[in-house]
Amino acid sequence: MGFNPLKEEGTDLEKQFRNWSSLNLQPYDKYTVEPYTRCRVILMNGTEFESQWFLHHFARHTTDAELKQQLARVRRVEQQQQKAIASLIPGNETVLEQTIGYEQVAVDLTAYLARTEPDPYVKSVLDFGLLEDFDHLYRYANLLDMLEGKKAEDLVGRLTEITPGRPTIAEHRHPFDGVRKPFDKDKADILTKLHVHTIVAAEQQTMNYYMNRVQDYADPLARGLYQEIGMIEEQHVSQYESLADPSCSWFEMWVIHEYNECYLYYSMMSQETDARIKKLWEQHLIMEIEHLHSAVDAMKTYEKRDASEFLPDALPHLTLFESNIDYIRDILKNQIDLTAKETEFVPVESLPEDYRYFDYQQKINIDGNVPSQRVIDKHIEEYGREYRLELRGPHPVERFRELEATSK
Repeated sequence: MGFNPLKEEGTDLEKQFRNWSSLNLQPYDKYTVEPYTRCRVILMNGTEFESQWFLHHFARHTTDAELKQQLARVRRVEQQQQKAIASLIPGNETVLEQTIGYEQVAVDLTAYLARTEPDPYVKSVLDFGLLEDFDHLYRYANLLDMLEGKKAEDLVGRLTEITPGRPTIAEHRHPFDGVRKPFDKDKADILTKLHVHTIVAAEQQTMNYYMNRVQDYADPLARGLYQEIGMIEEQHVSQYESLADPSCSWFEMWVIHEYNECYLYYSMMSQETDARIKKLWEQHLIMEIEHLHSAVDAMKTYEKRDASEFLPDALPHLTLFESNIDYIRDILKNQIDLTAKETEFVPVESLPEDYRYFDYQQKINIDGNVPSQRVIDKHIEEYGREYRLELRGPHPVERFRELEATSK
């Protein structure tokens, strides 16, 4: 029998409040940290952000004073957990260095979720978003090289390639084409539910980060790139959140949120290479077990429902950070020319000439001053070629193979 957080004992909620010293932790060393340790910190920081906002929204939609108190107590502990995780990020890590970490999370997390996703439609959504985040990593890596003289390969290791994905300029679609079909909460595999909650938390944090970091740069190209990619992150949050079944009750959503946190902390703990940070994941897992019990008890009290009706006897296949180079190359080769039409994905050349995609593209790209294109052009102008990290040979799609100044 595997690990079942419903059967485990957590830490009493009143004993979970921590003093300032226990929240202000020693940051990791940005020069020696294992790339996927950085990714795990980013993911779990985003997971705690999602927990915060969900619990706040839940509290705003109930008039029950006792329930509001229960939510407030759990929320306070979740807030402290987020503070402890955020303190692991060193102050000398620049915004662009952190951005490379965010995009490595987006690439390798999304690829792993897609590889292990049991629902074919949800997998297709993950694959679609994967190629867009993959391109974002490439654009930011070129900006990092120009602005800070740093190579993104020193941050991602030889774990994640840096080369064009679906071009960011082509990712801008009408909002109507950003909504996906929701899964059925009564039929969906638990792994599908967890994957959707996880990717929403990760992409939402990236969206929020870019919304709040654009002003950190005086360089107009950098500001423009953060603006443009931030708009795609909004599309991603919209598409991933629409996968969740909106008929779930607030209590069922609360249970799933807490179960997902248990699942993710257990997943991160099982793979963490930094012994000190691994202890933090274990500490938070024990806390989250009690948060899950609180949500389960609230569901029993208010809805007369038992969470064991829809939760498994053990955690499903874990979510891990590992290299996905071959998988991504295969998706690049076969799906780079797809776009969205309503809730489905189709080749862009199959769209009618009067489809709203082209009208939207014309509105936002009308003057040709597109930051994601300009950053590559400028890098070629200054260095004679793009910045790439291709570990398995040339790009799998011939027309996306390396550009140099002589080819312009």
